[in-house]
Amino acid sequence: MKKPQAVATGERVFLRFPTAADRREMVGLKRSSRKHLERWEASPVGGGDMFGAWWFGRFLKSSNDERSKRFAVCLKETGEIVGQVGLGEISRGAFQSCYMGYWIGAAYARQGLMSEAVRLAVGYAFEELELHRVEANIVPTNRASKGLVKKLGFRYEGTAKRYLKIAGKWADHEHWAVTREEW
Repeated sequence: MKKPQAVATGERVFLRFPTAADRREMVGLKRSSRKHLERWEASPVGGGDMFGAWWFGRFLKSSNDERSKRFAVCLKETGEIVGQVGLGEISRGAFQSCYMGYWIGAAYARQGLMSEAVRLAVGYAFEELELHRVEANIVPTNRASKGLVKKLGFRYEGTAKRYLKIAGKWADHEHWAVTREEW
């Protein structure tokens, strides 16, 4: 079987589109990181399991189309999947924008790997997709995520009240963004 090709490569990680063959590895990583991730995980309409096969099927289906680009974050040295970063709700026309979401497995957190992956994804958004703006919406108590986007040059634009359902409850989110000119 041919190995999936990297779409962006950094010093320690690379991004690639997922394949069906990644199901076991990605679901295993997400399940083993449930305690680390579930307090930030959106509640899907219909109640699908965001830590199981249902999540992966949805992720794979929306990984590479006009409206979204979702990547497996892989260690450059081994190819092992350590997380995911996605560009979603890609809008064209006068807007030229997208939302970005990301997560990393608990065993790989706080090592700078996601900072590198997000930097690659934002570069992909501006250079390959020729977007003008990338936005990230973050639960106010997620200090690590806010620190990551600050470090990469995103600016705080305000707080959206009861923006997204997290763990079954509507949660406020801080709105962060960066434009191509700022990047």
